[in-house]
Amino acid sequence: MESVQAYLERKHRELRLINDCLRHPLPLTCPRSVSEVIRHKFQLAAALKAEHAQHDWNVTETAWAHPGQRRIGPFEFRYDYQRADLDVRGPSFYELECGAIDTIYTASGMAAISALLLASARVTGEADILVLPGAYGETQEFIEGYVDRLRMITLNRPSEEAVGPRSASSRIMLLDSSASASAFDAGLHCTNAAPDLSIFDTTCFSSGSGRIRRVLGRARELAIPIVMVRSHTKLDSLGAEYGRLGSVAFVDWEKNVAGGSKLKQLPAETRNAIRLLGGAALPAHFPPYIGTPSYRELTNKRIAAMLRNSRRASRYFATALSGLTAELHFAHGLYVTVSSQQPLDEATARRAAAEMSSDLARAGLPIQHAGSFGFDFAATEWFRNPATDRYSVRIAASDLPTAIWDDLTEAIARWWSAHQHRIEEF
Repeated sequence: MESVQAYLERKHRELRLINDCLRHPLPLTCPRSVSEVIRHKFQLAAALKAEHAQHDWNVTETAWAHPGQRRIGPFEFRYDYQRADLDVRGPSFYELECGAIDTIYTASGMAAISALLLASARVTGEADILVLPGAYGETQEFIEGYVDRLRMITLNRPSEEAVGPRSASSRIMLLDSSASASAFDAGLHCTNAAPDLSIFDTTCFSSGSGRIRRVLGRARELAIPIVMVRSHTKLDSLGAEYGRLGSVAFVDWEKNVAGGSKLKQLPAETRNAIRLLGGAALPAHFPPYIGTPSYRELTNKRIAAMLRNSRRASRYFATALSGLTAELHFAHGLYVTVSSQQPLDEATARRAAAEMSSDLARAGLPIQHAGSFGFDFAATEWFRNPATDRYSVRIAASDLPTAIWDDLTEAIARWWSAHQHRIEEF
């Protein structure tokens, strides 16, 4: 359990880390409340962005005014035309020892996975892509709608279906950190079928997660080439949503891919797809405060507190909201979902999330209606389970002090139980 005072001191360190990146740091005192933490963090992030825009006014899409390398924090950038040939050098967001990682940065997590999937289809031709039930909905939507060469197979029974007959000569395994814990673990074990390529969406895992190490270790054991994709906006910017940023990371590619394999061309084809889709990263969206030991320590503490709070909420809701919960055990452990006595649609779930957040925020609790996670406040939004096509309300944990989080969890349960009749009328 973390006390309020320990929380405020930890948050003061986070604020100092961001503030120290300013050319002219602002006067900064220890925050006195959660609301001050949230306000100061977003204000400091805005000040950093504004300072960058004012100081680097001549930095544009074309490098007409800066023919050499440019730097933002620990990152160096080189390009002639940013969309087409951006080269980024800097520390890895991942806290892993897994050999060489060739990282291509993109404008978002979806820009990363969509470019990689298109490049994979171009390299492999017709292929089966094995997807976990509950994998990220927009990824599944993209495969079904835009990558005709990839035949999506949802692994409702991973241990059985992954070893079934192939409909294509190549097989790709997509592991997704947004799946349920049981589906993710089953998908990891079913790699005994040795797919030709493994794609691993790590977005919902900490950049140093033991689950990431397990997946990389499994791929190494089975000699499966593996690529990691990630949105860095969620968990990698201290909850400030600093910019829209994603990446594709090829792990030890030269070592893991046989010399004559067509997969040798996958990094080059992915770069080409990013160029043609206009999905390259923007230098201004790289948080300048990452890469230091202090950043690693504070990020690890933030996510550890989120995980603790999410587990507490899961246990509490299992009894306090018996019969009104959806999925409480996602692989990432960062959020839970609650359901209604009557089936919800997207509009009803969105309205329920917004009204609950508004009511509880007016009561002074740190909760907002927000379509993401990893903030310093609890975040609610509608949620669709791709495996069941059912809608629910997602409650994303924050790293609040234990006592405040427990009060918020109890308030959510009371509101959700008391408003079932209203939700049905939305």
